[in-house]
Amino acid sequence: MSERETINGVPVTEDQIDAWAAEAEAGYDVAALKKRGRGRPGRGAEPSQVVALRLTLEEIAAIDERAEREGKSRSEVIREALHLSAT
Repeated sequence: MSERETINGVPVTEDQIDAWAAEAEAGYDVAALKKRGRGRPGRGAEPSQVVALRLTLEEIAAIDERAEREGKSRSEVIREALHLSAT
């Protein structure tokens, strides 16, 4: 295994891989896994769509700067801008 393999910045060891393999071979509690849910939590009652958007490097930098300044994600900044333009 490469020393660069990490999870959240923590190196993955051969011992950890062996432990994961043993856990998988022993079997999982499917009911518990299903109860945990999958993917990101929804934003509302309706399913949301992923939309691809082409932006210039300058536009991305401006969004990232505002997101950092306001403690938000890119998506939150873009959704906010769309909401403001609709009102």
